[in-house]
Amino acid sequence: MSLYEQSSSIRAALLAEARERLGVARSQVAVIETVRQTARDICASDGITFVLREGELCHYVEEDAIGPLWKGQRFPLSSCISGWAMMNAQTAVIEDVFEDPRIPYDAYLPTFVKSLIMTPLGEKNVAAMGAYWRDKRSFTNIDIITVKTYGALVGKALSDLLEPQHH
Repeated sequence: MSLYEQSSSIRAALLAEARERLGVARSQVAVIETVRQTARDICASDGITFVLREGELCHYVEEDAIGPLWKGQRFPLSSCISGWAMMNAQTAVIEDVFEDPRIPYDAYLPTFVKSLIMTPLGEKNVAAMGAYWRDKRSFTNIDIITVKTYGALVGKALSDLLEPQHH
């Protein structure tokens, strides 16, 4: 069985483990590190990025991928798919990055990325998470739901840090 074809029970177990880790994360750094360590396995992807919204910019703060992506770089919200996801509060599902007008062609050309799912994080879309694949993919509903579900867990962890619940 390839990584792309992992069973739903494996994904569910990985999501449950990540949910526990995110539930005890006490800082943004801890949330980001959890994403870096767990998201690729959960999403069965070749790469993951964690992107923070900084005013009108997207800051690619962390990644775990088979090749370098954009860690440490900043791009205008209006010129990258992570910005699109945050500004529109929607998940972008792109099976061919070179055929989608929302993708900055020149930024993707030197990378391995051919397909991606980018989802906004948090109730206020303060961040985004991208899952990337080296092959053009026809995504299944499970692929999309997995990325969105994990994104929702990460978003809740970030929101809890910004607005702690007092019991």
